[in-house]
Amino acid sequence: MKPKKWEFVGKGHIAAGAERIDELIDLLLENRGIKTAKERDEFLYPTLEAVTPESVGIDLKELTKALKRIKKAIDQKEQIVVFGDYDVDGITGSAILWETLHALGAKVLPYIPHRVDEGYGLSSKGISNVQLQISNVKLIITTDNGIVAHDAVEFANEQGIDIIITDHHARDATVPKAYAIVHTTKLCGAGVAFLLAKEISNDKLFEDKYLELATLGTVADLVPLVGANRTIVREGLKILPQTKRVGLKALYQQAGLEKDEFTPYDIGFVIGPRLNASGRIESAMDSLRLLCTTKRERAEELAAKLELVNKERQQLLKEAKEYAIAAKRKEQSAKSKKLLISVDENYAEGIIGLVAGKLVEEFYRPAIVIAKREKQSKASVRSVSGFNIIEFLRMHADHFVNVGGHPMAAGFTIETTKITLLQKTLEKKAEELLTDEMLTRSVKIDCELPFSVITKEVYDGIQRLAPFGMGNSEPVFATRGVTVEEVRIMGKEGTHLKLVLKQETKSFEAVGFGMGALAADLHAGDTIDVAYTIDENVWNGNVKLQLKMKDITS
Repeated sequence: MKPKKWEFVGKGHIAAGAERIDELIDLLLENRGIKTAKERDEFLYPTLEAVTPESVGIDLKELTKALKRIKKAIDQKEQIVVFGDYDVDGITGSAILWETLHALGAKVLPYIPHRVDEGYGLSSKGISNVQLQISNVKLIITTDNGIVAHDAVEFANEQGIDIIITDHHARDATVPKAYAIVHTTKLCGAGVAFLLAKEISNDKLFEDKYLELATLGTVADLVPLVGANRTIVREGLKILPQTKRVGLKALYQQAGLEKDEFTPYDIGFVIGPRLNASGRIESAMDSLRLLCTTKRERAEELAAKLELVNKERQQLLKEAKEYAIAAKRKEQSAKSKKLLISVDENYAEGIIGLVAGKLVEEFYRPAIVIAKREKQSKASVRSVSGFNIIEFLRMHADHFVNVGGHPMAAGFTIETTKITLLQKTLEKKAEELLTDEMLTRSVKIDCELPFSVITKEVYDGIQRLAPFGMGNSEPVFATRGVTVEEVRIMGKEGTHLKLVLKQETKSFEAVGFGMGALAADLHAGDTIDVAYTIDENVWNGNVKLQLKMKDITS
């Protein structure tokens, strides 16, 4: 494993001596751009009351138009359709809006497009299918999609259907000609739905019922955990373990998730993949049904089904990942490319985003994975830090049938005959724009910290900055000149590393996941520098601090 480039976020250095919790917290906050007393209070003591449409930049005139149109539809018993998306964000956002409208007496049904048959987002085909299945639709409210659906909105208008778009994706230079647009990039799709539902709901228990769903969507969609997103997740994590939703309870049971406190990891790696699985392979409606059902037996049946589908998804991913990595490893050894493009007709559309992520993880280059089909092909894209992939793709918008996404992740549809030309065009442009610095793995370090400072009180102080995730990374520290006392490998295949590290009189166990290969070059008595986060390890009722290594150098 090649050592990473160490980037110190600030100039801070915490000296040995007394516990300097306040000094450390101030430094960590400053590293995150939080400097004034007001900013500090808002970060350390966030409140849901401060999360409003105005605070996240939603156009209040558009919001008012949306609310009036929804009220009219409810009063006149017009048929409403909540048109969602097949990922966790779209599913949770759809559940929020459908349940809210249904509770208010609206004539409303949810609709999740099929990934393969209809593709992402609002489309003319999707609207036509809605009309075939649901009679006399007068209003469609999108969730987590629609902000670039120009043609689909025009089609809906021609059909006499009003469209209210709720979305958080990057918009084009112009927006669709919808009845109203409730949009901000400061939330996820479920977060936007949460605020819209809050505006139209008169339910006093609103926040507990839907905050947990907004939290699932926010974490699973990997939006930055800052500002309103962080507030939603911070408060939502408190109530998720005690959810009253029988569907979530059944899912927890299937996953073996029995904890009093959840972290973003539990959502991102345990709950989220199971809710995502149905939309990747079959229909995401089962995940929506799981969230909304009030019947325990039905919940257990759906949760068991999702568990099986998730295992199928894991196997498909394993096979596709191994194929893609092997092919690119061979290609990279011949001629290194700054942009990876993998095209194959055997790729399942539902997992190409995951495969792209695995390619980035393996080679640390932006990756495009295309599921090749006869006429049109679908692609999913993942990037590296510092390279805005959606801007890059939109520089070549004339190549695509459609394209959308975020700076770090995107997707597009392309005419299959244009794939070869697109590959040459993008690879050439990537050579110009991607610098060696962008393609060098780095670890951002908050400050140097002597072992003598690390205590339970310091760990608890750091947790005041939680929840950690995209945009609010867990604080990383560096300690130089530590002595290796023990070296062990862990895991069935020896993929993980465990060390005992000592500085002066203080020792810590340190684990490095995926760092097992380094064990051969480490010996007791070696002196190393280590970058790490501070973790609390609970085992058999015993609680002790340990270090989770990010990198080591000698």
